[in-house]
Amino acid sequence: LHKVIMVGAGGVGKSALTLQYMYGDFVEEYDPTKADSYRKKVVLDDEECQIDILDTAGQEEYAAIRDNYYRSGEGFICVFSLCEAETFQLTSTFRDQISRVLDTDQVPFILVGNKADLAGMGRRQVNRSEAEAQAAQWNCPYLETSAKTSENVNLLYEQMMRLIAQRK
Repeated sequence: LHKVIMVGAGGVGKSALTLQYMYGDFVEEYDPTKADSYRKKVVLDDEECQIDILDTAGQEEYAAIRDNYYRSGEGFICVFSLCEAETFQLTSTFRDQISRVLDTDQVPFILVGNKADLAGMGRRQVNRSEAEAQAAQWNCPYLETSAKTSENVNLLYEQMMRLIAQRK
């Protein structure tokens, strides 16, 4: 069982990515998440395993309960919107919180720029090179995804499961 926690600012697409991965469905309307848990059986590299995804609330008012979620996580997917620079800046806050709670920065972690479909339509505010530089500093992978078109969505969760499996 691989326990993955979705983190990132509100409205960046954490739930949309999770639902696209779970059900192959894009949810158009935005409904702020409290916290939802999803479980899926998958075959990864010829082995059957389970992924447990905890979709957390990005809103500030839930910051206090985040610590408890973080303690239960084995890997973290940190999402920002390619179309909102502010959400990219906030990824550092999430990274710092996780490192503090787990008392290590050696944790399976993937930085994700979501809404690649919109970024491709001239709405990009975060350069790929900027995000790649941040990921290099954190020694973690960087991926650009679209929950809408499902671009790189399966790859994202598979990559995370491999990172967790390497640590076990």
